[in-house]
Amino acid sequence: MAQLSFKNKIALNYIITTGLLILAVFSAIYFIVRLTVYNHIDENLLIEIRDHLNEIKVENNVVILMDAEEWEEREHNSVDVNPVFVQFLDLNKKIIEKSPNLKNEKLNYNEKKAAFELFDTQFLDNKIRQIQVPLHIKSKKIGYLIIAMSLSDSAQVLNNLSDTLLIAFPVILILLFFIARFLAGRSISPINAIINTSKIITKDNLKTRIPLPKSRDELYTLSKTINNLLNRIEDAIEREKQFTSDASHELRTPLTVIKGTLEVLIRKPRDSKEYEDKINYCINEVDHLNMLVDQLLTMARFENQKHQVDYENVYLNAVILDVITLNSEKINSKQLKVKFDAEQDYYTYSDHFLIITILRNIISNSLKYTNPEGEISILLFKENNKTICKITDNGIGIANADLEMIFNPFFRSNYTDHPEIKGVGLGLSIVKRITEQLNIPFKIESEIGVGTTVILSFDDEMKTLS
Repeated sequence: MAQLSFKNKIALNYIITTGLLILAVFSAIYFIVRLTVYNHIDENLLIEIRDHLNEIKVENNVVILMDAEEWEEREHNSVDVNPVFVQFLDLNKKIIEKSPNLKNEKLNYNEKKAAFELFDTQFLDNKIRQIQVPLHIKSKKIGYLIIAMSLSDSAQVLNNLSDTLLIAFPVILILLFFIARFLAGRSISPINAIINTSKIITKDNLKTRIPLPKSRDELYTLSKTINNLLNRIEDAIEREKQFTSDASHELRTPLTVIKGTLEVLIRKPRDSKEYEDKINYCINEVDHLNMLVDQLLTMARFENQKHQVDYENVYLNAVILDVITLNSEKINSKQLKVKFDAEQDYYTYSDHFLIITILRNIISNSLKYTNPEGEISILLFKENNKTICKITDNGIGIANADLEMIFNPFFRSNYTDHPEIKGVGLGLSIVKRITEQLNIPFKIESEIGVGTTVILSFDDEMKTLS
């Protein structure tokens, strides 16, 4: 079975709802008209009963049931226009007298109906409304009075009304369906624009945007949301392209240097000292390459959010001392003064490896960008139920305009002014991603020529491990 289009579904749902409403209205109209017709006939029957009961009298010990002039009235004498059928019965249900329009026919007394109860029955294949009441003279029951009125005209009116409503119902529904389908088509035209625009958007064509509807309705919000999504996707793809390009360049540089150095070595025989220098140079480049690969892998891992956080009690004092020890060669070569101050033992409940990665990158940056014989201060202290780690150096500093950019991969502030400082600009980007994953507040303050301060806020928490 073919699926209905969205436009037809809207029209169909509208028609179902409207059809039920119209059906309820038409039913109400029919039953109100029917009730009105029957109320009118019932009132006339009750009037006839009252008039006929008042006309019964006794003269010379003879019961006179009906005045002769009354029988001559048109509704008693004719069966063509608004006939009223009247019939008197004795106690044995035998006819005493009846209206001329009954001719050779008679009205049937219904034993199951109570006195003064109005009900429908048949007479000469026609539907009539009938009432039957007992006759009393001086509190003595002498027989029964039956009065009936024809329902032919009323039934015809009701049948005509019913036929009209039944014919009008499907016609109205069909007309409403096409009207609803037309209006639905106009209403969802922005959706067609979204579909058509989406078809031409590819990874190589992300500039196209969905035109916004003039009316600020739900479709306007949907179109705007999709456009914002496309903006984010375009930005992410551009960052990915830039990251790939930068990563390729950074990987190619040490490889080119190593290749060039080795090519120079094999051109002619050289002494052992020159071989040793060139090999050590290549080893340094390989170390740089390994570091770059490690950082790229770390970036990719956090970019895909696949890293599983393994929580444990982390002894911050020991982590900082380990990082300082690992960088002792660099500290000694630049004759740096590193001061670590902690009044007590500080712990946090987090991922040990990731905490080491954060502190190693920050402290390594401080060592890298601090001038020879400079000073670095690392403090641990408590503040507002938090353990604060404050790392300060008196290095070259970061321009205020670059503080927002330093977290972007491969961005290095003023690297052309300091070509002697090696780096790829991934460290702070990695730190930013890890601190966000571990919910560690992270802040950098810096000034050119004065130095840089990094502040980390750890949860002051230690849990008993079972």
